[in-house]
Amino acid sequence: MSTALPVGWVLRSSTVGFAVGCRILQPSTPHFGDLVKVPLPDGLTIFGLIYDVQVRDDPAVRQLILAGEMEPEAIMDQRENRLVPIELSVLVVGYQRQGQPPVQGLPPQPPISLDTLTLCDEADIRAFTQGLDYLRLVLNAAQIPSDELLIANLNRAAVVRPLENRRQFLLDAGRELARLLSFDLVRLDGILRRIKP
Repeated sequence: MSTALPVGWVLRSSTVGFAVGCRILQPSTPHFGDLVKVPLPDGLTIFGLIYDVQVRDDPAVRQLILAGEMEPEAIMDQRENRLVPIELSVLVVGYQRQGQPPVQGLPPQPPISLDTLTLCDEADIRAFTQGLDYLRLVLNAAQIPSDELLIANLNRAAVVRPLENRRQFLLDAGRELARLLSFDLVRLDGILRRIKP
């Protein structure tokens, strides 16, 4: 696994998910559906999918709004130089012990406060999505937009593959989804229509 710059730090966590705080959304900051990882000091790396991005309440923004007209300079200053509180919510989908292949399932322990979140690179994404067992974790996750999350994630995972392999990856993902959602054809159809190559 490659070393990447931190984009945020764990605020709170559980075995099934965690929240991460970061300063401001930058181009390198993960987006909805991105695969991210948190390396732990004991050599375990936890993988997750971002399922929510929230811009938290900021008293300085409230003051700017109450002031009425806002100058473009004030808006840029607020966005670039102030602490804009961003919170990312992450669904855990797997883990990896140092030197071993990724496991798609819940880890033996969650990350702890102030562990560092990094964005997975293309090699990480290809390695993690070689298997599709994590699809069940996403489909069964309560109170998250799981269908939208799968669509975003699978489309990104396809894009990081060589052009000639993208279609096969999405076909394999579609077959696995058909197996998992054979009892809910309407839901399956809604997902498959949006992950076709």
